[in-house]
Amino acid sequence: METVNKRTFDLPLENVDSEHCAMIVDKGLAQVQGISSHKVELNNNRALIQVDQNTQATVANAVNAIRDLGYGVTTVKKTFPVMDMSCASCASSVESVLQHHDGVIHVAVNFANNSAQVEYIPTITDPGELKKAVQQAGYDLMIDEHEDAHESLETAKANKQKTLARKVYGALLLSVPLVIIGMFFMDMPYANYIMWALSTPMLFYFGQQFFVGAWKQAKHRSANMDTLVAISTGTAYVFSVFNTLLPGFWHSRGVHPHVYFEAAGVVIAFLLLGKLLEEKAKGNTSSAIKKLMGLQPKTVTVIHHGGHQMEMPITKVQVGDTLLVKPGERIAVDGTVAEGSSYVDESMISGEPVPVAKQKGDPVFAGTINQKGGFQFTANKVGGDTVLAQIIKMVQDAQGSKAPVQKLVDKIAAIFVPVVMLIAILSFFIWLLAGGSNGFSQGLIAFVTVLIIACPCALGLATPTAVMVGVGKGAEKGILIKDAESLELAKRITAIILDKTGTITEGKPSVTDVRWLAQTDQLLQNILYSIEKSSEHPLADAVADYFKGKAEYLSNVTIENISGQGIQGTYEGETYTIGNQQLMREKGIAIGEDASAWMNQKYTEAQTVIFYGKGQTLLAMLAIADKIKPSSASAIHQLHKEGIKVYMLTGDNEHTARAVAEQLHIDDYKANVLPAEKAAFAKTLQQQGNVVAMVGDGINDSNALAQADVSIAMGKGSDIAMDVAKMTIISSDLSKIPEAIHLSDQTVKAIKQNLFWAFIYNMIGIPLAAGILYPINGFLLDPMWAGAAMAFSSVSVVANSLRLKWKKI
Repeated sequence: METVNKRTFDLPLENVDSEHCAMIVDKGLAQVQGISSHKVELNNNRALIQVDQNTQATVANAVNAIRDLGYGVTTVKKTFPVMDMSCASCASSVESVLQHHDGVIHVAVNFANNSAQVEYIPTITDPGELKKAVQQAGYDLMIDEHEDAHESLETAKANKQKTLARKVYGALLLSVPLVIIGMFFMDMPYANYIMWALSTPMLFYFGQQFFVGAWKQAKHRSANMDTLVAISTGTAYVFSVFNTLLPGFWHSRGVHPHVYFEAAGVVIAFLLLGKLLEEKAKGNTSSAIKKLMGLQPKTVTVIHHGGHQMEMPITKVQVGDTLLVKPGERIAVDGTVAEGSSYVDESMISGEPVPVAKQKGDPVFAGTINQKGGFQFTANKVGGDTVLAQIIKMVQDAQGSKAPVQKLVDKIAAIFVPVVMLIAILSFFIWLLAGGSNGFSQGLIAFVTVLIIACPCALGLATPTAVMVGVGKGAEKGILIKDAESLELAKRITAIILDKTGTITEGKPSVTDVRWLAQTDQLLQNILYSIEKSSEHPLADAVADYFKGKAEYLSNVTIENISGQGIQGTYEGETYTIGNQQLMREKGIAIGEDASAWMNQKYTEAQTVIFYGKGQTLLAMLAIADKIKPSSASAIHQLHKEGIKVYMLTGDNEHTARAVAEQLHIDDYKANVLPAEKAAFAKTLQQQGNVVAMVGDGINDSNALAQADVSIAMGKGSDIAMDVAKMTIISSDLSKIPEAIHLSDQTVKAIKQNLFWAFIYNMIGIPLAAGILYPINGFLLDPMWAGAAMAFSSVSVVANSLRLKWKKI
């Protein structure tokens, strides 16, 4: 029951499977301040807490307390487009509103891509409630998740940009006569009235958005860039109207009544132009997402029972449907080839330029391009489940996340507008008191100019635009980055741990060499192939693959598996043995000196040797190895050049591990390592002061991936590894890791450059606008040029971020 000033919240629990677990959670909640009563209902998998005050913070603390105990609270993470934001202060306002909303655990609002990432408890709030809260603050959330919602959003953005462009052209058109009269024909008859007529539509039609935005902020006792622009241009306009209608007020006091219609009007024109350039530049920062979204076709050809073909929208495709892909077409959804063969260009997903051969049973992915052959495939994953859709979501989430340095910028942006308004007011009064007969008019200019030149947008765009471009560029190169923190941290890596199988090596054993000791014939090959094809041992698959197409399968071969040693087969009364050295000894098959020398040579090369004998005669030896990827050596060399120590941890034997480590010049290695030992080793390196990266592809690497500062998964590995990791190399090519580090370095440099210029603009521009140079050399900054400088500041920051797109990594 809820009582006065108290509210009860329902926290859905995860992994609370027993009364003991429930008791632990209940005790943990007892330690959270602000909770007046609590109980854990095991049967309902929930905790009911009653909160006294500051409900949102208390609920968040309760969730963190439960998670710290090793249990979970069910939350939903979603990214919503935010409408009507005009500057970084707007993003701070929206973030503050959502952060203080009941049930919200975490929020990150990104001004650069107008999005809000929200983690909330579904039993306490929902998107509709979040939307209402944001609307009350003067903004809006787009919560429609229908298939057409994204297209509607893009259309709305395009229409908004067209409207903005029309306003820019209109404002610039009126600016020309306004500036000419204001600068050269001030004394012509009715000059003030003509300028009044020209500036009025510029402010209140073309610049309407600034005044509407300022009013919305004022209603909620808040302020943003719109507030600065509306107050500054509005003040200049009202003062000019007063001087036009009542010039005698100033004449009677011996002061000439100046008007600032041209300054107010041209400032609006410059700001609108800056907005237009900024929107276009921001659009370019998300070009990677647009390219990825453009990879999926709108329609597909579905083959129904009986071979009937039908073209239908991609939204209608269901798992299990058979689809036809013609030469040159894009593959619509993920699936498995059912009939036919071709080569498929997967570069848009993997970053690898060479087309991949596809035949029956091979996987195909949405967004890739079929080459010359046509084939049919069965749909396995559709809609948001496809690899392409997951990549798009991952890139969007990463582009919307915040780098650690952004936290400082957010704090500055939150107080920026009030501080600027205070400086503007102080400037006015200082001029009024010390400026003599022109103190009021010059104080007014300083007041207006300070408000205009302040650039909260440049600060707000500095980090997110660089992150957006960096993450997008990574995606285009086949490097998926899950969050901005990893992107920022990667450049500081000092130690990197590599798993061996599937990371350094191909992860698939294959025959590298065959040595026949007896005179071979086709029958011996056929028997070897037939025995191995019937075996379930992984090394048998490697031998069968090697002889596939070179030998024929004999169905009348019988086999017997010998656990841990090999396999024995019988054909037409003769016994054939395939296995390790121990099995050969047990069967009385002698291995001569030449064979032993060949065997030992292969062992030093980290290869496994299996033997093929008939009766007591050794027929052949086969060397099998998990091949080292062609790019591994150069990637490790590149990491060494960067000053990074490279470690290899593997569950494989000492002999193989040492051979691989020596061949690749790895700094140190450990063999026969268990999963928990990998995580412990990463922790040891961290305790030594290293920033540690872990690279792996298997479930056994997930602990170490979670422990590492930067976790990198190979894209052809397990889903669990990719879920845990903060970066994924889609092609599983180690050479992408130095690229990721270079990308991190370039992105961090761009962020620092952006922040430097954003701060410099404000540190130099605001004092200049206040008139700090006037006592020295009589210089006063014109509000018109202040508007141009403010517009240029945001555009230059975004343009600097865009330079990342063309830099080589």
